[in-house]
Amino acid sequence: MSGEDAPAQQQNAEEQKKQDAKKGAEEPKAETKADSPPATEPAAPPAAEKAPEEEKAVEEEVEEVFSYRSLVLTGYGGYDKVKLQVKKGKKPELKPGEVLVRVKMCGLNFADLMARQGLYDRLPSPPVTPGMECSGLIEAVGEEVSERKVGDKVLVINRNGLWQEVAVVPATHTFLIPEGMSFEEAAALPVNYLTAYLMLFDFGHLRPNQSVLIHMAAGGVGIAATQLCRTVKEVTVFGTASAAKHEVITEGGVTHAIDYRTKDYVEEIRKISPKGLDIVLDPLGGSDTHKGYNLLKPMGRLISYGAANMLSGQKKNLIAVAKTWYHQFSVHSLSLIQGNRGVCGFHLGYLDSETELIAQAMEVILQLYRQGKIKPRIDSTYHLEQVGDAMRRMQERNNIGKIILTTEPMKEEEKKEEAKKDDKKEEKKKEDKKKDDKKKEDTKKEEKKEEKKKEEKKEEKKDEKKEVEKVEN
Repeated sequence: MSGEDAPAQQQNAEEQKKQDAKKGAEEPKAETKADSPPATEPAAPPAAEKAPEEEKAVEEEVEEVFSYRSLVLTGYGGYDKVKLQVKKGKKPELKPGEVLVRVKMCGLNFADLMARQGLYDRLPSPPVTPGMECSGLIEAVGEEVSERKVGDKVLVINRNGLWQEVAVVPATHTFLIPEGMSFEEAAALPVNYLTAYLMLFDFGHLRPNQSVLIHMAAGGVGIAATQLCRTVKEVTVFGTASAAKHEVITEGGVTHAIDYRTKDYVEEIRKISPKGLDIVLDPLGGSDTHKGYNLLKPMGRLISYGAANMLSGQKKNLIAVAKTWYHQFSVHSLSLIQGNRGVCGFHLGYLDSETELIAQAMEVILQLYRQGKIKPRIDSTYHLEQVGDAMRRMQERNNIGKIILTTEPMKEEEKKEEAKKDDKKEEKKKEDKKKDDKKKEDTKKEEKKEEKKKEEKKEEKKDEKKEVEKVEN
């Protein structure tokens, strides 16, 4: 290499470095372009565009959760076996012909008390939601439903499942509530008035100037039957009830009120009507059915529709059940012929498939209500949380008229008051127990004292005997 070549080579090297540096300065721009997504791939939407879709998904998820409160019979036994539970899941899917009812009020019936003790075979085995009647608003309708629409006020009758905030039932089991009828009255109407109507007019063929015996005349069926008897001229009504209820049932249409606790109702009826009665409505069973049959005059009809005598105490009383069955009424066809009497059995629970019969009777009953000839009497209304108190009131025969359950939740103030009442009840129970224990203890002490006195007397007699023997010897 010559000396002249060296500067030229150095100059070339420096120019190469400058070109390289220039390329390096331009490369970041090229890299920036290369990092951009290809034109064929869609760019990801900005976060603001995703928000509405996410909110919609959340809303749909919330809508899928459907919850409602329901009373559930968890097992057979006392009042505590019916518990209030919250059920969650998807909104019920309606089959053709069904409707979804938002329940406002429910009716309590004697059959519900028997069901709690396992004495009502029309209720499926626990866990199950009881309730045969309710009133409310139609919230949804299924296909093939043309006579009902969303928003209709209806009363409902069903085999079970109505003691809850929502119920799915066949549309044919619903009836439009007449104008002016409250939800309480609507829930009090179906079971009691259908039972009374079908017994009196279909089986009983009630006519003017006849006589009727109505047991438990202050109960739901009793009051319904009394009011229906008043729609026929000159019907004499004998009604059994405790003395405290006589004024109310007499005002309601009972001609002769009889206190079954202090008097023999058979003797009382015979005094007033020696020939007997045309119709006897028997919800009691056992020996009372025999008495009712013997009270019939020729061409009289006994209609048996229950076995209330079986119900004794909170839980199933096997002695009461056995006693009722032992005294259960039976009759030979020849006796019926010779006595010119009729015996009928009625159970509304087994007529649930007779929709046409029920619809016809219900239409007449609702028409009588519109005419002002009948009106359900509401005894009291309890929250679902108070179902135990409601059942106790009916079982202890303290009600006059219908007991209703409302689905409206209890307010916090009411819950606190209820808690205080429960505490007082517990305190009273404890006090009563202490008193009972003290009485038992005092009784035992008295018995011991008596025994000691007897022993002392025996010893005294022995000593006297010994003294006498000494003197004689």
